[in-house]
Amino acid sequence: MKVIIFGATGMVGQAALRECLGDPAVTQVLAVGRTSIMDATYPRLSPPEQASKVKEILHKDFGDFSALKDDFSGYDACFFCLGVSSAGMKEADYRHITYD
Repeated sequence: MKVIIFGATGMVGQAALRECLGDPAVTQVLAVGRTSIMDATYPRLSPPEQASKVKEILHKDFGDFSALKDDFSGYDACFFCLGVSSAGMKEADYRHITYD
């Protein structure tokens, strides 16, 4: 099974990533995020066979994925783990990032 995870550097996304890497039925994980999983993931991707399952795409504009549509084909499942803390944010900005 091939899986896409959006937001694999956050709390929920990291948990989804760890579960996918530990599941022998998952053969490939595409992590799509604004920051690298190598900067944020704890524990680090190990053993090496887990790291070999991961392909990463860094993308800043989460409002437009049109340039990446070919990269998303052929996957069996998607975990959408995007979101931010509402602390200190305007309601409209929080809603746009978390819900829109």
